[in-house]
Amino acid sequence: MAKELKNVEYGLEKIFEGAQDFLPLLGTDYVEFYVGNAKQAAHYYKTAFGYQSYAYAGLETGLKDRTSYVLKQDKIRLVLTTALNSDSPIGEHVKKHGDGVKVIALWVEDARKAYEETTKRGAKSFMEPVVEKDEHGEVVRAGIYTYGETVHMFVERKNYKGTFYQVLLNGKVNTILLQLV
Repeated sequence: MAKELKNVEYGLEKIFEGAQDFLPLLGTDYVEFYVGNAKQAAHYYKTAFGYQSYAYAGLETGLKDRTSYVLKQDKIRLVLTTALNSDSPIGEHVKKHGDGVKVIALWVEDARKAYEETTKRGAKSFMEPVVEKDEHGEVVRAGIYTYGETVHMFVERKNYKGTFYQVLLNGKVNTILLQLV
């Protein structure tokens, strides 16, 4: 006695009445890699995969603990960061794990709400919501740990008109605007 099977197509409609997306994502803002040699990694990504130099931060821009190269290809932004001191948290992370992703920054409409919704569901906090301002506007950022030491950063940049805003310094907030290359 075979039961009749019903073909169900799940598209964009809600499966459960009243279901809501508690974390609407607008896209990926950037992915930050901690690497042993950011200059070499930047050269590799540009040569092998066609990325273009977009921005830079380091000794020349006032940073004394790290160097970051921002590469762009269409809508994809990679931040390649290396420690200038092997005893820094970035250096320790690279010694422990090798080159790899540290931050996946997610572009959201409301970073405070994204943080609140994820932490109330059990996510471990990396960074509470912070508003960072400069002459180009403001960015709201908050972060959670996802797996191991990898971080999902929620970035709200609707009130920011600058070119690129990237912040991560020893697990603490420190505002820098990267210099365009």
